[in-house]
Amino acid sequence: MEAYLTFNGNAAEALAFYAKALGGKVAFSMTFGESPAGAQTPPAYKDKIMHATLEARGHKLMASDAPPEWPFEGYKGFSLSVQADNVDEGRKLFDALAEGGKVTMPYGPQFWATGFGMLTDKFGVAWMVNCEK
Repeated sequence: MEAYLTFNGNAAEALAFYAKALGGKVAFSMTFGESPAGAQTPPAYKDKIMHATLEARGHKLMASDAPPEWPFEGYKGFSLSVQADNVDEGRKLFDALAEGGKVTMPYGPQFWATGFGMLTDKFGVAWMVNCEK
């Protein structure tokens, strides 16, 4: 199972941020203008992401910008979770994802983990970073 995020016109910026924070790369990206329906795409939306795939840490995260006819309603009721190999790696991942966002639970030891924290990144996506004992 893979996550698919929809953004409000800033998918390219978000994917570049996640690639840097997670040590990954955007493996595929197509704008609405590059798609077969590109000629019918409103000019303001030609450079927005129709579909993209980020590969990081052995997983894929897919994303797009909400088409103009689909109002963006934000994110509710989920978190993306990242597993770290060690507590220092977890701290680094947490700090990178938290940049410009809001920490909802500071990264630190828990009874189940050597490191765990929760945040909402600057794009409104909730994350949990965990390093199991």
